[in-house]
Amino acid sequence: MIRVDRRNPKAVERGRALATILDLNALPERVCVVLGGDGHMLRVIHEQGPDWTYVGLNCGRVGFLLNEAEDLSAFSEALVSGAYTVREVPRLRATGLTRSHETVTGAALNDVYLERMSGQTAHLRVLVDDTEVVERLVCDGLIVSTAIGSTAYSLAAGGPACHASLQLTELVAIAPHKPRMPPILLPPFARITVEVHDADRRPVRMVCDGRDHDDVVKVQVDDSGSPVRLAFLLDHDPTRALISKLVG
Repeated sequence: MIRVDRRNPKAVERGRALATILDLNALPERVCVVLGGDGHMLRVIHEQGPDWTYVGLNCGRVGFLLNEAEDLSAFSEALVSGAYTVREVPRLRATGLTRSHETVTGAALNDVYLERMSGQTAHLRVLVDDTEVVERLVCDGLIVSTAIGSTAYSLAAGGPACHASLQLTELVAIAPHKPRMPPILLPPFARITVEVHDADRRPVRMVCDGRDHDDVVKVQVDDSGSPVRLAFLLDHDPTRALISKLVG
């Protein structure tokens, strides 16, 4: 299977070229080739689920979840011969309760975050494994991210950039006003619960890898138990990719 981001001209062009040289029937079973950027990869994973091995070809800017390959013939040969390594990357599971008492759920490879929906700050109670971290955090929101997602929104909000091979969960407040809660690194099996104070006057939405659910009053985030398999070419260096993003 090939999934091309049709909104990305470079992905469309390279997808057409790849289709002329790659025999899909020769691919290993349940391999999905993704052409685009990180956002497109996240959308494809959401649509297809965890039962595929995803091999990305970067046609965007950063491409942290994808491979860099200028030579499409060599890329095609690597796909057919299985000349890549497969990493199981954990995903977060989010379960939210809305003001209308509806249960909403989502999975995220990068991050789950809560953000204010109005001009007022959000007031959040934050717990980790039933231990209260803060009773009332006055902020713009809160990010829960995986290690591989730490270089996205979490980094922009002041969280640390983590190597993709680490197994952890990162908790970062967005523009915290009171108290000044610092970023917290937690084990991957940590359970994070967020309760929204004054949700009628200070509405909050939950966003899972870009998919949003409005008017949540309580959210629980933990490990999904269903990791995603990402494939990287043998010359891919996750350390180089991290440093390139930070200082490139």
